[in-house]
Amino acid sequence: MVPGANLGKHCGVFESVHGSAPDIAGKNIANPIAAILSAVMMLRHLDLNQAAERIERALFRVTTEGRDLTPDLGGTATTTEMTEEIIARLD
Repeated sequence: MVPGANLGKHCGVFESVHGSAPDIAGKNIANPIAAILSAVMMLRHLDLNQAAERIERALFRVTTEGRDLTPDLGGTATTTEMTEEIIARLD
């Protein structure tokens, strides 16, 4: 669930710290939080703070509610379902 950034002088790469998780690729069970928080970091790096805050609030709503979580967090939602719930809570 940890976001990551590698920043250079002229560019940056924002990605999940855990990498690509090839053992669960294509199974639709990956927790999308690290990828989403990496995107939030990228938006902040680009000074798009309002967009970053909207996404972060939506993500925190879903995780706090605890209903639409992936199996690694004790839920039964797929990657797609959890992501869709986060999108649905954007304000």
